[in-house]
This record gives sequence, C-alpha cells and structure tokens, in this order.
Amino acid sequence: MRELPFLKPVAKLEDLRVLDPVVDRLRPLLLKVMKPRALEDVLHGVPAGHPVHPVLVQIPVGTWTSAALLDALPGTARTARLLVGVGLVAAAPAILTGWADWARSGRREQRVGLVHAAANEIGWVLYALSWADRRWGSEGRGRVLGWTAYGLIGVGGYLGGHLGYRQAVGANRAQAVLTRFPAGWHPIGALEDLPEEAPVRREVGGEQLFVLRRGGRVDVLADVSSHLGEPLSDGVLTDPGHGRATVTTSAGSEFEIATGEVVHGPATAPAVRLESRVNGDLVEVRLPQP
Repeated sequence: MRELPFLKPVAKLEDLRVLDPVVDRLRPLLLKVMKPRALEDVLHGVPAGHPVHPVLVQIPVGTWTSAALLDALPGTARTARLLVGVGLVAAAPAILTGWADWARSGRREQRVGLVHAAANEIGWVLYALSWADRRWGSEGRGRVLGWTAYGLIGVGGYLGGHLGYRQAVGANRAQAVLTRFPAGWHPIGALEDLPEEAPVRREVGGEQLFVLRRGGRVDVLADVSSHLGEPLSDGVLTDPGHGRATVTTSAGSEFEIATGEVVHGPATAPAVRLESRVNGDLVEVRLPQP
C-alpha cells in the first residue's frame, strides 16, 4: 500500500529553507538558556538512557484525548475541564525537552521540528483559552476551542512521528554496527604503526573504526556517533593521555573513549565499543562478547 498522497508534502518540509532564518536565530538562544550542561543532559534524557520527550508527551496527549471524548458526552464538563488543566501543566516538561532535542538536531530535522513545535504550541494556547472559557462559564466555546486544539495537537503528533521514525531523531545511529560487523577477531594494523595519543581511522568489513593508542593499550570505538551518526574521528579529544579521555562530536555529544559511555548529550546511547588485543605485533578487534 502506498503512502497517502496528501501526506507527501510533509517530507518536503525537510527542504523548506525559508525556515532557516528562524532556526538560525532560535538555536543559539536555546543553547544559551540550557545551561549548566547537566541541565541539558537531563532534558535530553542522558540519565534515562534514551530521549525522555516521547515519554513526557504521553501525559498531555492522554488527558486531552480523554477531555475530547468527554466533551461529546453530557454531564462531564467538570471532569473535562480538569483534564484540560492537567494537560496544560504536564505539557511544560514535554515542551522543554522537545526544544532541547530540537536545538541539537540536524538542519533538515530542525525545519520539520519547527512546524511540529508551532502546531503543538498553538494547540497549547488554544487549550489554555479553552480552560479559561470553561472556568468562567463559556462551556460551548471552551469545547470548540478544545476540539480545535486537539486537531492541531494531532497534526503536531504526526510531524513528531515523521521526526522520530522517518528522520530518526533520538534514535541510536550506531546500533546497526552491531549487526553489520563481522564476527571474530580482525587485524587493524601493527601496534607500532599506531601513533601515540592521536586517534586514527581504521576499517573492518566496511565499518569505520576510531582507534586510540596509549602505550600498550588500544581503545577502539565504531567511528559513528549514536546521536546523528557523525564520525567520532572528526571530534575533539580531551586528555588523550589519561584513562578518562573523551571525544566530543561536532553536534556536542561527548563520549568516554575507554568505555564508549556518554559523558554529555545530546547523545543518550553509548558509542559502540569493540574489544581489542595485541596478538604478536598486530592489534586485533572484535565485537564485545556477552
């Protein structure tokens, strides 16, 4: 079955360059607001191990869906108003985490995300007006505003699905390495040919690797960030001579080289770390074993 024709323009939002001036003004402002870095990590979901925005949106969507259903039934005005109000409050953390993820996304994702946010936030304003009308006795107008807001939230939700499933915002871009990397040990070169405390790129089975030697120790990561898939080898190293050395990608994700663990987001999934050993003069790598 083919995609419905009236949905095809959604993909064209990715190329809507007229939105770029808004993106260019808004992104630096958001990055300035999201300080200290620990706050940004929480908003991205680093402590949770995956983005928290998709989880947090469930509460306002659920309450507003319930309110929309109750508005079609008699004698439910008070409960519907309560649900609208709960959704308004619960939307705040969802909005904050969404903007945090947006600020660290790629340009094509930011264009779609801008429209996604606009639909949702206009919907939020309409829900706020709906709650006020219900509170002060204009029940009929409050219901109409509520249904209108729910329609906008639905549009925003569809665009959120496009961001998450078509554009893979928040997805682990490095996960596929675990399925593509060939089994067993594979040589990546002689130990003496690897420079000291300077990363190099090697390849096994078509997979690019980030390799850092420190004396007789060699740490190897898949050369792809779990956030946007950018190469780790293009990142900036911090303290390469120490065990807790890190690499920071162009999108701002920081990974500990020895373990692959996330030090700072926007990445929430660790980098893929490979096991390494020195076999004679050769350095060999393989996927981590269970």
